Amino acid sequence: MSEKHASPHDHYEPGIYAIRIKGHLDDKWVDRFEGLTITLEEDGNTLLTGPVIDQAALHGLLKKVRDLGLPLVSVSPVEPGQANQSDVKS
Repeated sequence: MSEKHASPHDHYEPGIYAIRIKGHLDDKWVDRFEGLTITLEEDGNTLLTGPVIDQAALHGLLKKVRDLGLPLVSVSPVEPGQANQSDVKS
């Protein structure tokens, strides 16, 4: 019996991601998340939205969030057209 193992490239396509963290980021962190839109939400969370080119870049963003010491709430791909229909603020 032969098992086919998928390549890591089969599981990831570049796209837009929404990363929600608990707490509000100060302005001093804007440069650290260059290229992402930072939205301070009314519920006290921060939403980081923007393009992520590959898995390494996604893991790098998550490492930055971890290094801030703020709890990660969610990581979600944003489907094409979804950003226009959501509460994402530019």
